[in-house]
Amino acid sequence: MRPGMHRRQFVTLIGGAAAGWSLTARAQQAAVPVVGYLDPGTPEQSANVVAAFRDGLSETGYVEGRNVAIEYRWAEGQYDRLPALAADLVHRQVAVIAATNGIPAARAAKTATTTIPVAFFVGVDPVAYGLVASLNRPGGNLKGVTGLGTELGPKRLELLHELLPTTTVVAALINPTNAAAETQSRELRAAAKSLGLQLHVLHATAESDLATAFSALVRLGGRGLVIGADGLMNNRSAQIAALALHHSVLTIYQYREFAQFGGLMSYGGSVTEAYRTVGVYAGRMLKGENPAELPVQQTTKVELVINLKTAKALGIEVPPGLLARADEVIE
Repeated sequence: MRPGMHRRQFVTLIGGAAAGWSLTARAQQAAVPVVGYLDPGTPEQSANVVAAFRDGLSETGYVEGRNVAIEYRWAEGQYDRLPALAADLVHRQVAVIAATNGIPAARAAKTATTTIPVAFFVGVDPVAYGLVASLNRPGGNLKGVTGLGTELGPKRLELLHELLPTTTVVAALINPTNAAAETQSRELRAAAKSLGLQLHVLHATAESDLATAFSALVRLGGRGLVIGADGLMNNRSAQIAALALHHSVLTIYQYREFAQFGGLMSYGGSVTEAYRTVGVYAGRMLKGENPAELPVQQTTKVELVINLKTAKALGIEVPPGLLARADEVIE
C-alpha cells in the first residue's frame, strides 16, 4: 500500500478493479455468438445428428463451449410448439437459427424472423413449400439442405414389394400434421395402384400413436409398411424398428440410421451428412456470408441398406438380386 493511502481507499480501488474485470468478462461472454437450434423432436433421439451438426460448425472454426454457444429448443413431437420456440430464439437475439428435421421447424423459423439467418434441413423441395424462391438464388434469410425424401416414397414401396411379392395388403405410416403428408399419401397410393397393392394409410402424430398404428396394420392383414418422411419417425426409429419386429412387419424408411437401429431396410440419403452441412452453413453465416447468396444444397446420392440380421429374425429370405443392389448389408 502506498504511503498515506487509507485502507478504505485501497478496498475501493480493488472493488473498482474487480467490477471492471467482471464487466470485461461479461463483455467477452456477450461477444460469443449464439446459434439457436430448433427441432421438432427430442434431444435423446437426436444425439447422432446433433453431433453431426457440431462437426459441421467445427469445420468452419466454431466449437461449442469455446467460441460459440448453442441454445437448443425441442418441441418433443408437438409441432404446435415450434412457432413459440422460434419466437423465443428471436427474442434471445441469436445470431443464426438452425431449423432442422423437416418443414415444420423451417416454416416456424421463417415466420418468426426475416432478418436472422436460418440454416434448414428438409426432405422435400423447399421451393414448392415456399421456403425459398429458388435453389440457386434463394433470396431472403433462409438457406440450407434438401434431401430426397418424399420423392423416394414410391421407390421404397417397390423395394418392399420385392420382399413381399405375394402380399397384396400394405400400409404407410404418415404424420398428418406434416406439411408433406398429403403429397406422401397421394404418391404412395398411386404407386400401390400401379403395383396392384391395397394401401392403407395409418396416422401417427405422437409417440403414443405408434403402437396403435402397428396393431391396426396387423388387424388389416398387412405385413409390409412404408414409413413416411417425418421428424417424429426420425426421432423414434429405434422404437419403430422394435415394434416392427414384435409384430413381424417388414418396414422400410429413408435413412440408414433406421436400419442401424434394427429396421429392415432404408433407402435414401445420409441424414448425418445433411446435418453436418447445415452446421457448415450455420458457421458460414456466423462469419457474415449472406444467406441469400448461398445456394440450397441438394443431396442426390441415395443408398440402399438392408439389415440381414433383422430379416432372419423376421423369418424372410432377401432375394439375391436385392442383396446385390444393396450399398450396405448389416449382418
